[in-house]
Amino acid sequence: MRQVQLHNQTHPFQAPIRAGYCHTFLCRFRGLMLAPDLPERGGLLLVEQSTSRVNASIHMLFMRYDLAVIWMDEQFRVVDRVLAKRWHSSYLPARAARYTLETRPEYLSEFQPGDQILVEE
Repeated sequence: MRQVQLHNQTHPFQAPIRAGYCHTFLCRFRGLMLAPDLPERGGLLLVEQSTSRVNASIHMLFMRYDLAVIWMDEQFRVVDRVLAKRWHSSYLPARAARYTLETRPEYLSEFQPGDQILVEE
Protein backbone atom coordinates (compact mmCIF):
# COMPACT_ATOMS: atom_id res chain seq x y z
CA MET A 1 0.00 0.00 0.00
CA ARG A 2 1.23 3.47 -0.87
CA GLN A 3 2.40 5.51 2.15
CA VAL A 4 2.03 9.26 2.74
CA GLN A 5 3.22 11.60 5.48
CA LEU A 6 0.90 14.14 7.10
CA HIS A 7 2.24 17.37 8.62
CA ASN A 8 0.14 19.95 10.46
CA GLN A 9 1.18 23.30 8.99
CA THR A 10 -0.96 25.34 11.41
CA HIS A 11 0.22 23.66 14.61
CA PRO A 12 3.39 21.73 13.69
CA PHE A 13 4.14 18.56 15.62
CA GLN A 14 7.51 16.90 16.19
CA ALA A 15 7.16 14.07 13.67
CA PRO A 16 4.74 13.46 10.79
CA ILE A 17 2.01 10.83 10.84
CA ARG A 18 2.91 8.08 8.36
CA ALA A 19 -0.29 6.67 6.89
CA GLY A 20 -1.36 4.12 4.33
CA TYR A 21 -3.19 5.77 1.40
CA CYS A 22 -6.55 4.01 1.11
CA HIS A 23 -8.58 5.07 -1.95
CA THR A 24 -10.51 1.97 -3.09
CA PHE A 25 -13.95 1.03 -1.77
CA LEU A 26 -12.75 -2.29 -0.33
CA CYS A 27 -9.77 -0.68 1.39
CA ARG A 28 -11.98 2.07 2.91
CA PHE A 29 -14.61 -0.46 4.03
CA ARG A 30 -12.04 -2.69 5.72
CA GLY A 31 -10.06 0.22 7.17
CA LEU A 32 -8.29 -0.95 10.31
CA MET A 33 -10.92 -3.58 11.17
CA LEU A 34 -9.27 -6.58 12.89
CA ALA A 35 -5.82 -5.01 12.40
CA PRO A 36 -3.22 -5.22 15.15
CA ASP A 37 -2.36 -2.01 17.00
CA LEU A 38 -1.04 0.88 14.92
CA PRO A 39 2.69 1.61 14.98
CA GLU A 40 4.02 4.77 16.64
CA ARG A 41 3.07 7.79 14.43
CA GLY A 42 1.13 5.41 12.15
CA GLY A 43 -2.30 5.66 10.59
CA LEU A 44 -4.57 5.17 7.60
CA LEU A 45 -5.77 7.94 5.27
CA LEU A 46 -9.18 7.09 3.76
CA VAL A 47 -9.78 8.96 0.49
CA GLU A 48 -13.29 9.51 -0.86
CA GLN A 49 -14.02 10.40 -4.50
CA SER A 50 -15.98 13.49 -3.47
CA THR A 51 -16.71 15.60 -0.41
CA SER A 52 -19.61 14.28 1.70
CA ARG A 53 -20.70 13.81 5.30
CA VAL A 54 -22.28 10.40 4.71
CA ASN A 55 -19.51 8.91 2.56
CA ALA A 56 -16.88 10.12 5.05
CA SER A 57 -18.58 8.34 7.95
CA ILE A 58 -16.73 5.46 9.60
CA HIS A 59 -17.76 2.38 11.54
CA MET A 60 -15.89 0.86 14.48
CA LEU A 61 -17.24 -2.68 14.24
CA PHE A 62 -14.65 -5.40 14.89
CA MET A 63 -12.09 -2.83 16.06
CA ARG A 64 -9.63 -3.91 18.76
CA TYR A 65 -8.73 -0.38 19.90
CA ASP A 66 -9.98 3.21 19.95
CA LEU A 67 -8.91 5.68 17.25
CA ALA A 68 -8.35 9.38 16.76
CA VAL A 69 -10.33 10.25 13.65
CA ILE A 70 -9.61 13.49 11.82
CA TRP A 71 -11.78 14.55 8.88
CA MET A 72 -10.45 16.97 6.23
CA ASP A 73 -12.00 18.75 3.26
CA GLU A 74 -10.69 18.71 -0.31
CA GLN A 75 -7.97 21.25 0.62
CA PHE A 76 -6.79 19.09 3.55
CA ARG A 77 -8.24 21.53 6.09
CA VAL A 78 -9.47 19.82 9.28
CA VAL A 79 -13.28 20.03 9.48
CA ASP A 80 -13.88 17.75 12.47
CA ARG A 81 -12.20 15.28 14.82
CA VAL A 82 -13.36 12.69 17.34
CA LEU A 83 -12.08 10.00 19.66
CA ALA A 84 -13.77 6.94 18.12
CA LYS A 85 -14.46 4.17 20.62
CA ARG A 86 -14.08 0.54 19.61
CA TRP A 87 -17.31 -1.26 18.78
CA HIS A 88 -19.29 2.00 18.48
CA SER A 89 -21.52 1.60 15.44
CA SER A 90 -20.53 4.70 13.45
CA TYR A 91 -19.21 8.26 13.45
CA LEU A 92 -20.17 11.06 11.07
CA PRO A 93 -18.20 14.32 10.61
CA ALA A 94 -19.90 17.60 11.54
CA ARG A 95 -19.10 18.99 8.08
CA ALA A 96 -18.55 17.38 4.69
CA ALA A 97 -15.13 15.78 4.27
CA ARG A 98 -13.13 14.05 1.56
CA TYR A 99 -10.22 12.68 3.63
CA THR A 100 -10.35 10.75 6.90
CA LEU A 101 -7.24 10.10 8.96
CA GLU A 102 -7.43 7.22 11.43
CA THR A 103 -4.54 7.21 13.89
CA ARG A 104 -3.64 6.51 17.51
CA PRO A 105 -5.82 8.23 20.17
CA GLU A 106 -2.87 10.09 21.72
CA TYR A 107 -2.51 12.17 18.53
CA LEU A 108 -6.05 13.61 18.60
CA SER A 109 -4.89 16.78 20.39
CA GLU A 110 -2.43 17.50 17.56
CA PHE A 111 -5.32 18.40 15.24
CA GLN A 112 -7.89 21.19 15.60
CA PRO A 113 -10.72 22.24 13.25
CA GLY A 114 -9.33 24.74 10.75
CA ASP A 115 -5.77 23.33 10.80
CA GLN A 116 -4.10 23.05 7.40
CA ILE A 117 -2.54 19.64 6.76
CA LEU A 118 0.20 18.93 4.23
CA VAL A 119 0.19 15.45 2.69
CA GLU A 120 3.31 14.29 0.89
CA GLU A 121 4.63 11.05 -0.61
